[in-house]
Amino acid sequence: MHLPKENKEKRTAQDSVSDDEKAVWFAMSAPYRRELRAKQFLEERDIECFVPMRYAIVEKGSGIKQRKMVPAIHNLIFVHTTKERIKRLKQGVDFLQYRTKPVNGKNVPIIVPDRQMNQFIAATKEFNEDIIYLQPDEIDLKKGTRIRIHGGTLNGAEGLFMKIQGKRNRRVVILIEGVTAFATAEISLDLIELI
Repeated sequence: MHLPKENKEKRTAQDSVSDDEKAVWFAMSAPYRRELRAKQFLEERDIECFVPMRYAIVEKGSGIKQRKMVPAIHNLIFVHTTKERIKRLKQGVDFLQYRTKPVNGKNVPIIVPDRQMNQFIAATKEFNEDIIYLQPDEIDLKKGTRIRIHGGTLNGAEGLFMKIQGKRNRRVVILIEGVTAFATAEISLDLIELI
């Protein structure tokens, strides 16, 4: 089967882009709760990034309590850029570090697949107070039922349907391996397929 000439050229151009030149989502740490400082630093350099946010009651020095947007997961920021660019940006900046995972005896930066990251952003950007953020080690993978969601902002997402401590009904838990997990607001059973 022969591809039209223009399709061949597009494939060739994409294939020639090395892994270091492709923009990917890095899970990064901004120690000492400097995720908003890191976000501002990156945005000033036109680099796409995402910090999951939530509402919290914050007490001001005068004892007055105020509802305010705060980072949902301390020290975490997702950065969408190339390996080469993030390597250059990190030099001389102490508030931006890779989150890593062990692979063949080495610690390598955690990269979140585009599809999974897009679903995570879609699910969490609305600041829904029913979303619960969890550490990966808080989830017992054996206790959940593997499911796929059909419809809504999480269409196509896979996760675990399970009971979350302190909540009456079971929730869908979606895991970003080695980084975080979140339990969605309640989802209609009509949208859930067992896998």
